[in-house]
Amino acid sequence: MTTNALPPVADAETWQRELDALRVREKAATRELDAIAAQRRRLPMVRMPDYVLEGENGPVRLADVFEGRRQLIVYNHMWFEGKEWQCPGCTGYTSQFTRLEFLDDYDARFVVVTQGPIDEALAYKRRVGNRMTWYSTANSPFGADVGAPPAGGFAVNVFLRDGDTVYRTWHTTGRGTEQLSHTFPLIDVLPYGRQEEWQDSPDGWPQSPTYTRWASSKDIAALYGEDPA
Repeated sequence: MTTNALPPVADAETWQRELDALRVREKAATRELDAIAAQRRRLPMVRMPDYVLEGENGPVRLADVFEGRRQLIVYNHMWFEGKEWQCPGCTGYTSQFTRLEFLDDYDARFVVVTQGPIDEALAYKRRVGNRMTWYSTANSPFGADVGAPPAGGFAVNVFLRDGDTVYRTWHTTGRGTEQLSHTFPLIDVLPYGRQEEWQDSPDGWPQSPTYTRWASSKDIAALYGEDPA
C-alpha cells in the first residue's frame, strides 16, 4: 500500500473515450435499478398485527406512527443493552438524514425504531444529534417480527396504511441499505473509493481493513450531538 498511488495520466481524448465506455455500464445499471424498482412496486404485501410502540409522548399504535400519511419507512436501529455507544454503522447511517420534509409530498414518513427503552433511546438520539423521530419496540414483538430482534441486526422496512390497517411491503438489510444513503455513493465516485480491503482496486491503492474508516458513534456525537455543557 502506498499513500501516493495515482491513476494513469491520459490526454483528454483518451479520458473521454474511457469515460464514455464506463457510461454505457452506468446507464445499464441505472436501467436495471429502474426495473428492480418496478418489480418492487409489484410485490405482494403482508397484513400486520395492531402493534403498539413507545413514542416520546407514550404508547403509539403502529397505524398512528404514519401521522396521517399512507407510507412509512422504518429504520430498525441496532440496540445493545447497557452500552453507552450503540452500533456505529446504524448511528452513522441515520445521522445523514437531516431533511426529510420532502417525503410529505410523497405521502410518506421516515422514522427510527429501536429495541432500546424509549427514555434511553431518546437520550442516545440527542447525544449523537439524530434528527429523525424515534420509537421503541422494547415492549412489543414488532422489531423481532420485522427482522430486527433484541440484540439482533438492523433493517429497513416499508409499510403501507389503508385506514387503520398496516401492511408490510418491503424489507432489506446488510448492503441492501446502501442504495438508500448518499454516503457510500459519494465515496464510490472518489478515485480511491472506500479504501477497504475487499474492494477491487488497482495495485498500490490505499486500502484498510473493512470498517476502520467509519466514524465511531462517539465521533458522530462530537460532530453532530448536543453539547454536554
